Amino acid sequence: MSRSIKKGPYVDPKLMKKVANIQAAGSRNVIRTWARASMIMPEMVGLTIAVHDGRRFIPVLISENMVGHRLGEFAPTRTFRGHVGRSDRTTK
Repeated sequence: MSRSIKKGPYVDPKLMKKVANIQAAGSRNVIRTWARASMIMPEMVGLTIAVHDGRRFIPVLISENMVGHRLGEFAPTRTFRGHVGRSDRTTK
């Protein structure tokens, strides 16, 4: 279920403060965050945000196509290592 239009998009206040500081300084530093549920806003376009996946920080370069999505969508939490091969299934 999506968030109510009346409430508006959720963005972590600490993250928006960091974004505003980086934009005011004009630097290209990477912002580290644990706020995976935060919505990507137009102010974040062009910045690199390192999103925590539970183990490490995954750098995500924000583009215009990402606006409206959540930060967690671009930092997968699970690693797919492939399906079990035929030789592994037959060995008992």
